[in-house]
Amino acid sequence: MLMPADRRRNRKPAWADYDDEQLLDLRFSDLGLEWKGLWLESELKRLHGQLERRGLRFRPHAWLSTEWFSPVGIPGIAMPFYLAHPRLIRLERRLMLEVEGGRRHDCQRLLRHECGHAIQQAFRLHRRKLWRDQFGSSGQEYPDSYRPNPRSRRHVQHLRLFYAQSHPDEDFAETFAVWLGPRHLWRKAYAGWPALEKLEYVDQLMHSLADRIPPVRSRRFVRSLASLDMTLREHYSDREERYRPRAPSRYDSDLRSLFGASPRNKRAHRAARLLRSHRAEIRRRVARFTGEHQQVLDNVLSEMILRCKELQLCGAGSEQSLLTDFSVLLAARTMAALHADRDWIAV
Repeated sequence: MLMPADRRRNRKPAWADYDDEQLLDLRFSDLGLEWKGLWLESELKRLHGQLERRGLRFRPHAWLSTEWFSPVGIPGIAMPFYLAHPRLIRLERRLMLEVEGGRRHDCQRLLRHECGHAIQQAFRLHRRKLWRDQFGSSGQEYPDSYRPNPRSRRHVQHLRLFYAQSHPDEDFAETFAVWLGPRHLWRKAYAGWPALEKLEYVDQLMHSLADRIPPVRSRRFVRSLASLDMTLREHYSDREERYRPRAPSRYDSDLRSLFGASPRNKRAHRAARLLRSHRAEIRRRVARFTGEHQQVLDNVLSEMILRCKELQLCGAGSEQSLLTDFSVLLAARTMAALHADRDWIAV
């Protein structure tokens, strides 16, 4: 028999039937979301099981907030609100075009990464000289943008965008996330890489922390949903602004080179119509290639489609060939537009 709390948790919220406009006008504090008893709880328990198998007593606490993060000085993990209800997942997918952590595999990867941040805070690992020798200074300012080297072997590759290269804290969190997996896998995967030295250091460091109680044990929730009066509309407006390219758009020359057929050619494809009809396919293809967020790609894609329409561009050749060439162009122009002026967001 369900207990009263379980009944409340399983009761369908009134906003589950709201349309998007009604839902966006709600404040986070009005959602009344719970994550315990949901699939997120089983994923957190799975993470705790991995820590237990490694002999660690440390267990990060978790709560719902606006996005994935682990606060400075708090050994815990904030999880995004939308993962707590299918209706919010649908809204996230429609507005941001993808759901970060929406699949169990991806959720676990993010939890392991954030756990790295949490255990760093719990034991103040960044104060250790050997830690700084391996990863650098934790006090280094987070950059507005960074230029990753895809060929680097000094960093592990766990999350997309070569995340470990952005900051010493991210380097450690990514290394910890890989270390938490089976030893035989990461030792084989990173054999001959300088990054293996970091993994071996983390292996020794975590062994020294086995069965130890961390000195920092705060269970505080930072930016919990119940404390936020911001509406979902304000939240998504901020996110859209965050992902909007700020560098000047100068795509005309590239687009004219690709779509240079005469509009009078009856066999030519109207560029704007072609790109619009294959928009989702293009985004997914380029996202897989670049690791970039689909919302970022969609912003640049929107500008390019608009210019194709205004310039009345047409393309000759097969649709597939045009889409392939355009995907390469989109990848190159997106990275160029974003590199110079993009806010960093901790996962």
